[in-house]
Amino acid sequence: MNILVLGSGGREHAFSWKISQSTQCDKLYIAPGNAGTALVGENVNIGVNDFDAIREFVKSNNINLVVVGPEDPLVNGIYDFFKSDEVLSGIGLVGPSQAGARLEGSKDFSKQFMDKYDVPTAKSKTFTKDNLEEGLNYVSSHPLPVVLKADGLAAGKGVIIAETYEDARSTLKEMLVDAKFGEASSRVVIEQFLEGIELSVFVLTDGEHYKILPEAKDYKRIGEHDKGLNTGGMGAVSPVVFAKGDFLNKVEERVVKPTVAGLKSEGIDYKGFIFIGLMNVNGDPYVIEYNVRMGDPETQVVLPRIDSDLVDLLKATANGTLNQVEFSVSEESATTVVMVSGGYPESYEKGHQINGIDSVSEATVFHAGTKAGENGEVLTSGGRVLAITGRGDSVANALENSYNGIAKISWKDEYHRRDIGQDILKLLDK
Repeated sequence: MNILVLGSGGREHAFSWKISQSTQCDKLYIAPGNAGTALVGENVNIGVNDFDAIREFVKSNNINLVVVGPEDPLVNGIYDFFKSDEVLSGIGLVGPSQAGARLEGSKDFSKQFMDKYDVPTAKSKTFTKDNLEEGLNYVSSHPLPVVLKADGLAAGKGVIIAETYEDARSTLKEMLVDAKFGEASSRVVIEQFLEGIELSVFVLTDGEHYKILPEAKDYKRIGEHDKGLNTGGMGAVSPVVFAKGDFLNKVEERVVKPTVAGLKSEGIDYKGFIFIGLMNVNGDPYVIEYNVRMGDPETQVVLPRIDSDLVDLLKATANGTLNQVEFSVSEESATTVVMVSGGYPESYEKGHQINGIDSVSEATVFHAGTKAGENGEVLTSGGRVLAITGRGDSVANALENSYNGIAKISWKDEYHRRDIGQDILKLLDK
């Protein structure tokens, strides 16, 4: 099979790394890819939203399967583009239709969907600039803290947790009136703050059947002890100590089944991943958000724990035969720590040479914001630069391997959190 992965981040390097291990993969392409994906496949200089160029490439290179990494092309309708094209319609594509991608593309839509299909979630209300005063009054009567979410895509940064009423009101004005997140915050969802432990559960579905993949916990804040600005993710851990037995049964019965059934009931064509952001509130799962693709950096700990051939799962998803495929998960733990450019998630420099990657043997280095230099060196080209994934027979051992790997890598102004997984270790000690 010839396979095309769309995207350029750590998630896409992890997908490419795993797919390249399959005996079914004859040729692997990544568009546009990064310096890491070039080590396991061939990078192609095509943007993820350049559907016409993707179409021509797929045709001319006999691509059999397309795996969509990021959310943008899904929200923009790449699945529908393929299915409406006479040549592309027979090619497997892993990713939901544009209607299905609204689960991530619109927070308001996803909240309405959850309410309709009795998926447990925080109470919420949506406001626009036209009813700003009503929104300000609602905020003032809401228990603190107040959660404000931009309705549309905001690169993982569109969620604000306001600790005071003054902050909540000013944030609502910034989002609606000043367009803090552009068109994404033309609608704002204000919702109840849930107290608990956050985790992510990943589901692969062909629209009828589903498989629950290994769960993970990620770390969004730039600073240690979860302080500072939100980022795209500073690290992740899998498995999550409490995500088993009764709790996972509740997730499947109360969240996964009604979600998949709801999509089918709505007539939504959905062949891809559902990333379910959850809060464990006293042993009960509540959905914080849906995403319509795998997470980053969670993918870097989920895929290494899947022992089976990933291509089998991806093919079956695209073909609607997921019920015919079995897969196994390793008992090993996996942890990843993200190394970022100094200044991220605000302004940062690019183009710094990265040293020491080749000396890392105790962990897997997944590239995110990297590019190859003229002389073969690896340079920084983004905020999140590398994700260092360690594995071991315990979370502690996996973390040790991640941080030992990090100790061998350097570049100017590099930063990483040193406390990834420490909360999980404390839970394990109880």
